[in-house]
Amino acid sequence: MFVVVEAGGVFLTSLFERNVCISLSSASSLFSSCRRSMEDSSSQVEMMLSYDMKDGDVENEVRHHQDHKSSYKAYVAQRFGRTPRNLCLIAATVVIAFTTGFLTGYLVHRNKGSAAAPLVQIEEPVARETGAAPLMDWDNVTDLLAQKLTTKQFESTFSEFASVDHRAGSPGDEALRGKVLKKFNEYGMNPWTDEYFVRVQDPPASGSNKVVFNGRTYHPKGFLSYSVNGTVTGAVVYAQYGDEADLNQLQDKNNLNIDLSGRVVLVKSGKISFAEKVANAARRNASAVLIFPGSTDGSFGRETQLFGHVHLGSGDPYTPGFPSFNHTQFPPVQSSGLPSIVAQTISINTANDILRQLQGPSSPTQWRDVLRLGGEKDVITVEVNNVLSEKRINNVFGVIKGFVDSDRYVIIGARRDAWGPGFAASTVGTSVLVELARSISHMVKNDGFKPRRSLVFASWSAGEYGNVGATEWLEGYLSSLSMKAFSYIDLDGVVTGQSNFKVAASPLLHTLIGSTIKGVSALNKDANLLSQVAGNWESSVLEPLKLDSAAYPFLAFSGIPSVSFRLTSDELGYQYFGTLLDTREKLNTVTQNSVAQLTRVAAQFAGHIALRLVHDHLLRMDLGRYEKIIRNHVAHINVKVNSIKMMQPQLLPKTLTVQWLISAYSAFNRASRSLTADIQNSDLEDIKMCRSINDRIIMVERNFLSPFVSPRESPFRHVLLGSGPHTLEGLYNHLNAMRNNDPNVDVDAFRDQFALATWTIQGCANSLAEIGVYEQDPLQVVWTV
Repeated sequence: MFVVVEAGGVFLTSLFERNVCISLSSASSLFSSCRRSMEDSSSQVEMMLSYDMKDGDVENEVRHHQDHKSSYKAYVAQRFGRTPRNLCLIAATVVIAFTTGFLTGYLVHRNKGSAAAPLVQIEEPVARETGAAPLMDWDNVTDLLAQKLTTKQFESTFSEFASVDHRAGSPGDEALRGKVLKKFNEYGMNPWTDEYFVRVQDPPASGSNKVVFNGRTYHPKGFLSYSVNGTVTGAVVYAQYGDEADLNQLQDKNNLNIDLSGRVVLVKSGKISFAEKVANAARRNASAVLIFPGSTDGSFGRETQLFGHVHLGSGDPYTPGFPSFNHTQFPPVQSSGLPSIVAQTISINTANDILRQLQGPSSPTQWRDVLRLGGEKDVITVEVNNVLSEKRINNVFGVIKGFVDSDRYVIIGARRDAWGPGFAASTVGTSVLVELARSISHMVKNDGFKPRRSLVFASWSAGEYGNVGATEWLEGYLSSLSMKAFSYIDLDGVVTGQSNFKVAASPLLHTLIGSTIKGVSALNKDANLLSQVAGNWESSVLEPLKLDSAAYPFLAFSGIPSVSFRLTSDELGYQYFGTLLDTREKLNTVTQNSVAQLTRVAAQFAGHIALRLVHDHLLRMDLGRYEKIIRNHVAHINVKVNSIKMMQPQLLPKTLTVQWLISAYSAFNRASRSLTADIQNSDLEDIKMCRSINDRIIMVERNFLSPFVSPRESPFRHVLLGSGPHTLEGLYNHLNAMRNNDPNVDVDAFRDQFALATWTIQGCANSLAEIGVYEQDPLQVVWTV
């Protein structure tokens, strides 16, 4: 508040906070009004609201007041003269005006908390209380979680959510959706659903797909969604798991030298996804792929059928990059990850019939399961007649709101559907999801736990078709998720054994994972998970995030730090995934009847990760991990470029240099260290400072998404953990192809991708170096949400 008066030539100003201003001209009016009040009993007071008065405006106003000072004196002298009577009137008026202004300003300033609200109400992002939420001791948090997660409760939840048939969009899937929604309602989580209409391939409604070999026809009941339809005839060749190493061994010109063009490649399941097996064969111009179960377990049925998909991507492949909402007009595009060749599954018996009759070269010594690889006369015919259909699916969500930054959240998700019973594939994960929701909501309601940030629980549908439900949600809300979701925890397939523990995650989470392993009890409650690990925990536990994991699109498509984990006994994967044998009984067999106990361990691990991310003032993410990864990639690329320039200088232009990539790495390293120093020097009680630092941390993963590639052509845009020629690994592979004189090498394309990858790293460094995201508001400094 400004109160300006003139008293004996002295200019008095009382400044209070953005309330009422009585300017110098107002004081003049007040003086005149007082004079007129004595003369004709009328009064008029001019006042000005100054909510938005800026410093420059204040200075201009004061100068304006001073400019009118002399004219004001002249006016007074002319109007009243310097008689004793007039001088008394002036003095009395000045005293009254000064006293009134002073008292008004004092009272307004003293009682500003009870003053009328401003014209525009701007709320801080503190959701449910002002100030920092009372911090419960971390040991108390983990003890509470351990008390609420019990094996008895998991047994009950298994019984409630187990289902024989709950394929995506089926009545069984909808029944489970209703159960999850009811649970979230009971826990007070304000649940909601998102509906999508997706296109998927199912087996033919009448008839079947066929395989014909040496006059015998086979009618497999399993199928691979998104296969090319049609009939293909070609010579069969066995390629073990069908990964890059196996196919390269077949094509080795110094050894087998088998041309795969037009061949039907026969492979077994395991090691990599069905989609990767088909894509590897297609790149070598094969005409079709047959996949059979890779199990050597005698209890595995010889006629057991396999189900899966062959989309080298995630989500609805007919709406790449945007969501499958109802009544949305989509352009006629398809995902670049759809296969270009026929693919079909067969049983072990069918595969054995084919393998026993193969001729051709002998198999490599390490491929002991077959004698011959197949010759040009071993002709086979594959016919696929899958049907494209539209399904309505629903994702279910519930939220436990944070008490400080409620608009920032960790997402915990599990798929709900399966090809058959899907006990390990979906029932266990859904049970962990529901039990974590129950436990944490009870901790908040009954035990005084106050998470700083929110937790979102998600039940996805159509996971078996390539994480369709999860990916469609990401595509639908990508812009709003960009600064709000800071981590995703995947609960799919978390229990498939008991002897090993494996984790695939963003490098930002590796340090947090290490500390969590030490704090979670193993099956033997007297030891922790770390005690089960031999040697260095990172080399024993950490593994690359797989393409068919639901965590992969969160990380590589959306730039959200993600984690997927599993208690397992088989390095090649759970043999019953994608079959109708994925039952509670089979899982009991491989876990020695410890399913509920192991599920409790898995739930504690996921719960510790989630609660740590919403409990602490600052997010526990280690920037130094990415610095090491970038450094290793840059070093390898530098060595390879220098080698080519020395040995094959004609392949690369003289102007090509790695210096800019090295500079980008150095900039990221400096920015990372600067942010680490800010974290160490931060005031944990300063809510805005913590929010600013956390936002800078959150942006790291997103800034590794290349802005220069199309989500349709290369949906997994992460330059370090994604897939495609835009990644640093893709650049290194391109250099390897040059070194090996690959005729398909495109030097110009390499130079483009090299430049764009360099700028992506530099852009991440630039963003990381910025100091918080503020926006100047007319009333106050507010956080941009």
